[in-house]
Amino acid sequence: MLTENLFDKVLVDPVRRSADTLYIVSGYASATMVHKHLLGLKRFRKDIRVELIVGMAVQDGVSVKDHNGFKELALSQYKDLFVCRYIAYSPPVHSKSFTWYHGDIPKIAFAGSANYTQAAFSDFRREVMIEHDAETSRDYFDLILQDTIDCSDPQVDSRITIHSEPEYSIRRAEEEIEDDRNASEIEENLARLPHKKVTFLDRSGRLPERSGLNWGQRPEERREPNQAYIRLPVALARTDFFPPRGEQFTIITDDDKQLICVRAQDHAKAIHTSDSNSRMGQYFRFRLGLPEGSFVRKMDMEHYGRTDVDFYKIDDETYYMDFSTNG
Repeated sequence: MLTENLFDKVLVDPVRRSADTLYIVSGYASATMVHKHLLGLKRFRKDIRVELIVGMAVQDGVSVKDHNGFKELALSQYKDLFVCRYIAYSPPVHSKSFTWYHGDIPKIAFAGSANYTQAAFSDFRREVMIEHDAETSRDYFDLILQDTIDCSDPQVDSRITIHSEPEYSIRRAEEEIEDDRNASEIEENLARLPHKKVTFLDRSGRLPERSGLNWGQRPEERREPNQAYIRLPVALARTDFFPPRGEQFTIITDDDKQLICVRAQDHAKAIHTSDSNSRMGQYFRFRLGLPEGSFVRKMDMEHYGRTDVDFYKIDDETYYMDFSTNG
């Protein structure tokens, strides 16, 4: 019976023993967990394949955040290495099974209580996993595979409810703002969420020239010039508003983008985009109307209309980031 270090023992160690394909059945799963796992496995080899079946989707649906995240990972970031399918016909599947193969050779399998989420595989939850026969586990995966639909299937919306609250209400309010029907509703929905404002300026009111949005502006170090991070003030970094260092989370932006991020640096004072530090810089340069790789000036932000950003906590893995200038 396994009760400690489940992330390493179940999700990483089999790769050290030559496993290259993981078949997962999990009642619930999150896109941030997939991203964290696949990114971590790159340290050992770059061709690890993961096939995921989300078992409770037919009953409970899937959040917009995770649905879009699964699709992006499967169709773009980890194309040909990640497949996500939802159980589309009742009864739903609540079981959790992790089966490792090397090609067609069964290696090891685990079953137990842990969903394929960061919370379940963290030190903050008590879960139990046991080893069992990999061939039997793969047979189970193949048996329920026939009742699934791919997350990117055009018909997925007709089989699976794609929803999330309060994320859904925020998005609906944004759509109404775009249609000039009810500009106050987004404020009402956001006001219900925990909120923090973070400035890009330093204590002297200046925009840093070699950190923050300009972290990559160090040609002598041969840095990619788009590299950037959002600096958190010490007082905020010490709270539990954001996840602890090393835990990945999704930032949904007011212009409907998704950034998978992680806290890093001393005292976890910085928010980075986890797959590449440059994605954060590219995003903000696009919003500011600046060329990629350019130096960001304070006057660029003032011309845009703001020098800070608002974060709203939807849940422990999901944040809404408002960089709009709607007033």
